[in-house]
Amino acid sequence: MWRGMAVLLVAIVVLAGCGSVQPPQGSAERATLTFLIAGDPTDETAYQQLIDAFEAAHPEIGVNLLNIPSHGDFRKRLTADFAAGTPPDLFLVNYRRYGPYVARDAIEFLDPYLAESDLIDLDDYYPQALAAFRWEGKLACMPQNLSSPVLYYNKDLFDAAGVDYPRDDWTWNDFAAVAAAVSQDSDGDGVTDIYGLGMEASIVRLAPFLWMNGGDIVDNPAAPTTLTLDSAESREALAWFVALQTEHRVVPDAVAEEAESSLSRFVNGRLAMIMESRRATPEFRLISSFDWDVAGLPQGKQRASVLHADAYCIAAAGRHKDAAWTFVEFANTREGQTILARTGRTVPSLIELAESSIFLDPEAKPANSQAFLDAIPHLRNLPVMSTWSDIEGILNTEITNAFTGASTVDGAINAAERNSAEFFTADD
Repeated sequence: MWRGMAVLLVAIVVLAGCGSVQPPQGSAERATLTFLIAGDPTDETAYQQLIDAFEAAHPEIGVNLLNIPSHGDFRKRLTADFAAGTPPDLFLVNYRRYGPYVARDAIEFLDPYLAESDLIDLDDYYPQALAAFRWEGKLACMPQNLSSPVLYYNKDLFDAAGVDYPRDDWTWNDFAAVAAAVSQDSDGDGVTDIYGLGMEASIVRLAPFLWMNGGDIVDNPAAPTTLTLDSAESREALAWFVALQTEHRVVPDAVAEEAESSLSRFVNGRLAMIMESRRATPEFRLISSFDWDVAGLPQGKQRASVLHADAYCIAAAGRHKDAAWTFVEFANTREGQTILARTGRTVPSLIELAESSIFLDPEAKPANSQAFLDAIPHLRNLPVMSTWSDIEGILNTEITNAFTGASTVDGAINAAERNSAEFFTADD
């Protein structure tokens, strides 16, 4: 995967410096920006609302939104567009995915724009989100949100099973016991009809539990050289995570997940809990058949969670960089972030807004939005490096193999370390 991407990205180095394609200063031509995102229909609706407000405030700039529903297809499209010399002016990307582009000078660093801005003061934003988008000390992209995984839970299923709702101080053992207690084989045919938990077998879901147990993913988060899943702490956390499916059977197995996704099961009232970030909220707000809320992750030896954050990036080879910055600036003001916060899609990166009644709206689900803010002091981010997508893909494959019983925990750890080694070297 990396070699194929590298071939396409070679052209970016040349194209990134093509400042001559900028329109003349003072030109009366209306700038029309292309803005690339990856998301579901609720994401597209939310960002179109933001664009409509921006265009009303800045009629001299138009924005064409292009949504690629598949995140994999989004990355392929973005890489191909850069290589072809037709990058979008703006794109929204998770911090785990921007490494290949910034490493090849394809992203316009924002520090010069911020130095001249009267609208953005970085001290007003959560440092955890900003840190994830700093590359060699410079801010590559402007984060508009941050989140953490939480447990969305079906209150009606908990009530029917006579199980108390999750507490703020629940433990790993409590978590497994609750998931088992709300699982049901309602017709007695030996097949689970309602599962206690839906959880993706991936490093972004496993990471909080590794950290809670005192383990880690890599040897040096700032400059990784190898995976460290073979430590006693990491191995123990992975074994516990895998056992939720292979031993406790509270999570759908591969066959059941293929028949119906955990997301669909939750929406349809056949899953008691699902581990998701804030981005699931708009879809879940459409549920009318049952009541639901969110709870923080169970506690381990220490508190920990994993950062989810997306940011606006400006292409270095874009034709309208000043206009693109005007959009980024507007989108990260209180007005701009409020539009997305009201949709339920984001936890604002703007501290004052996240702590306001706009985000913590007592009339909007989830009732316990405070759970997202409570996790912020304990957030850690996955490594930021040009080859992280490749390493993450290998990790996800091996975690899935262990989670589904296709390999042992030791086999998954050994395969992940063996298959990822070249990508740590490639990032040197």
